[in-house]
Amino acid sequence: MASIERADPVILGHILQEHRELHALLRSTREAIKHDSPPASASSRSAGAQRIAAALTALRDHLAEHFQLEENGGFLEESLARLPRLASEAKQVLAEHPGLLQEADRLIKQSSRGDIPANGWASLCHDVDQFATRLLDHERRENSVVQQGYNEDLGLTDS
Repeated sequence: MASIERADPVILGHILQEHRELHALLRSTREAIKHDSPPASASSRSAGAQRIAAALTALRDHLAEHFQLEENGGFLEESLARLPRLASEAKQVLAEHPGLLQEADRLIKQSSRGDIPANGWASLCHDVDQFATRLLDHERRENSVVQQGYNEDLGLTDS
């Protein structure tokens, strides 16, 4: 009788830790934009924008590492080795990386200006929230490929 190859619990633990860190950074970023109405004073808007820029920078740095791991033989490659039919889905996920990093860079630049006018605050918060939503959608697709490849429910929740 053939044995069923199970995923290495160390690898799965690493996947889970990576995603926990990513989701924590996303929560931090969303927390930084929780106020849709602009702070009353320019100095308060500047401080708020700097918090957003710091949260986005931490998120972007983590994403760059996370994406580099995936692109250089990470969990997606292992999933493909186990289940080659996932190649198209994996390719689509990997193709999104440059755009997500560019969008993060644009938002960091936008929020780093420090002189966000009151009428630009809602736009900045909306743009950051939309980026977070796109990133979560990307992660869901990535998780789907990994879970199919490992034939494991990683128990990852959407946040």
